[in-house]
Amino acid sequence: MMVDPTLAEMGKNLNEAMKILEDGRKASDPDADRRQFSRSSIPGPLQGDGQDVASILQLVQNLMHEDEEEDKPSHRMQNVGEQGHMALLGHSLAAYISVLDRERLRKLITRIASDTTLWLCRLFRYESGSAYYHEDDREGLLKVCRLVINTRYEDYSTEGYTVLNSRQPVIYQSATCRPGLGQHLCSQLGLPLSSLCTVPCNTMFGSQHQMDIALLDKLIREDVETGKLPLLLIANAGTPGAGHTDKLGRLKELCEQYGMWLHIEGVNLATLALGEVSSPVTAATRSDSMTLTLGPWLGLPAVPAVTLYRHEDPALSLAAGLTSSQPVEKLRALPLWLSLQYLGHDGIVEKIRHAVELSQQLLEKLKTLASIKTSVEDELNSPVVVFRFSQETSAESSGGSVEGYFAGEREVLDSLNRWLCERLAQLVPASGVDIVELEDEGTCVRFTPLMTAAALGTQRCDVDLLVERLTELVPVLNCTLRLRLDFREEVYRHSALSYIEDLSWPGLGAVRYEPRIEELNDSKRQLEVEKINSELLVKLGDLDADLIFSTGLEFGPEKDCIFIGMATEDLDVAELVDTIAALGRDIEENGRLLENMTEVVRKGIQEAELQLQKDNQDKLMEEGVLRQIPLVGSVLNWFSPFQSTVKGRTFNLAAGSLDSTEPIYSMKAQTGGLASPETPTSSAKRLPGQRLFRREGAGGSDSHSETSSVGQAEDLSRERFPQPTTPNPPSPVPDEAVSVAPESPETPQVPAEPEPTQENGEVGTQEGEEEERRPEGQEAPVEETGR
Repeated sequence: MMVDPTLAEMGKNLNEAMKILEDGRKASDPDADRRQFSRSSIPGPLQGDGQDVASILQLVQNLMHEDEEEDKPSHRMQNVGEQGHMALLGHSLAAYISVLDRERLRKLITRIASDTTLWLCRLFRYESGSAYYHEDDREGLLKVCRLVINTRYEDYSTEGYTVLNSRQPVIYQSATCRPGLGQHLCSQLGLPLSSLCTVPCNTMFGSQHQMDIALLDKLIREDVETGKLPLLLIANAGTPGAGHTDKLGRLKELCEQYGMWLHIEGVNLATLALGEVSSPVTAATRSDSMTLTLGPWLGLPAVPAVTLYRHEDPALSLAAGLTSSQPVEKLRALPLWLSLQYLGHDGIVEKIRHAVELSQQLLEKLKTLASIKTSVEDELNSPVVVFRFSQETSAESSGGSVEGYFAGEREVLDSLNRWLCERLAQLVPASGVDIVELEDEGTCVRFTPLMTAAALGTQRCDVDLLVERLTELVPVLNCTLRLRLDFREEVYRHSALSYIEDLSWPGLGAVRYEPRIEELNDSKRQLEVEKINSELLVKLGDLDADLIFSTGLEFGPEKDCIFIGMATEDLDVAELVDTIAALGRDIEENGRLLENMTEVVRKGIQEAELQLQKDNQDKLMEEGVLRQIPLVGSVLNWFSPFQSTVKGRTFNLAAGSLDSTEPIYSMKAQTGGLASPETPTSSAKRLPGQRLFRREGAGGSDSHSETSSVGQAEDLSRERFPQPTTPNPPSPVPDEAVSVAPESPETPQVPAEPEPTQENGEVGTQEGEEEERRPEGQEAPVEETGR
């Protein structure tokens, strides 16, 4: 068998390129490529001799991974298997085939286009159809609109848009269509927005995501009566949000009645390839055109979307752009042609069937979960599962009403469901769940394996893991929703705290500490609030607790606040709020103490300078003039030493006073150093492994601690910043001298009696035992130290 050497070399190079790009960083030096790229991040002139293929591919790899950080997990990329390699090879082959001679190129592209169209029409049961391949999935519908305009307006090819003035064309779309689809069509076709009619969905009967057919009929009749031309109807076989299918059979009859073109799109069209298809989707085979997105369904990268249509006039199809006289444009089908042959009919059906089975598996498991509400059109054949957290189930079972549970419940539930989807996507990335905003239901979690399973490689075990993680997160959501009201009430009990109403925050709530400073103006007060709350956030983050404290959403409306994350069942809300208030008060008082200390230190320095000047003058007067002469003074001091009466000074920061050092030195001479009193927080310290903000009995290791964090915060405050009359543990001698100054003359007389030493020792021991039994004795340590 004869092999084209160019094709063989192309396949070899593609395999090598994919290996280089998929290997990631080098095992020997993970940062080598990053450093190399950082040096060449600024593009320079092209090298004269060029670069080899390996260097260019290495540069591509660096560009692909330049934004990744070492401490963050990389995003999971699509699984590019053998079928993906075939699709990528198709793009390379298209460039190679385009250089063939014209006759050979024409035969080859005719074969590729006809084979691909025939396979797709048979696979999706669309008989006698033609195919248009396009990169933008909206491009096929745009070309179909041009085809319908050329068909309904005979003089459009010669007169242009002037013929539209006689009867204005109208395009009808469902309210659940893709956002911006109708506006895009009008802008590309040069039609006014008045040519676009959005049909509401059902409100009384049927699915709330299906087009209201009775209302559509009424709108069409009104347009016909006003001289407009109903042109085209866009229906859904799987809405972009909830995955519901319009009543396609009834819509087809309505289009035939008014001579309209019916175009269908949606993810549920993939189920046409299965043997058993639900009747609503089967009616899509009777439509005039439909758009298929085979890339996500089959996990094929860079393959075009396909629009199948039926029309008998090839000239009008050519005028609309659905067919082309340029052979190169027909090569768009080559990647799809290669991939379909590689997968085969059974492989394609198996991928679609696997995705549908994953949806059914998840739906069956969700039925057993409380507080989870699903929004599924057909529980037997729906390939899209939409669910959300809601307390409706638990409220109804207990006889309560969910409506009016508290103000803004809808917004709070939306924020919680948004957090739920983000957590599920992080915990089970292979599930491919995403967030969807529905008009009636609100924020929901969507599982669409037809769009993600083939690319992410989702398996049944991933669905089981998804349900397992969901089961773990639902109690957290329930507790958080229930404790939000308790948190708000507890915050209202503290005058120094302000409750921040932020319904978009998925957590317990937000609070702000308000300092009790009324004499400051607004700008200074705002700075003080920002400073205190920022320090308070740091202190709360350092606590050994299971809660998460943050500044809230990045672009949230509230600033200078502390946002508390999700809560658990054993959370003690009262203790949490008391701790926040105590720590905030601690920070505020410490700030005031520092401000006062600054003024005290400044005055003390001035007083010390004046005292030093006076002491120097007194010393000069006592020593005399002769002792100030360098040589004479030394001789005179040697023969007659001089004892100065000038005393030292010590500055007491706690009292703000300048005192003499004589009592300190006399006390040091008689005592071996005062024993440091026990800190008041030693008995309140938590044991290793103990967590804050847990109710008594909720956890085994935490049940022994009954001391609230408020007491701990106050003890810490007293330990760091003592009052002037309280001994300070870090520096006991100066503070003790200040606090016992009135009794200092009597203290040196305690050890002055040498005779009854043994008897005094016994008495001192008995007194020490009595003082240990008394809670606040201070005289016994002084007498013991005196010994």
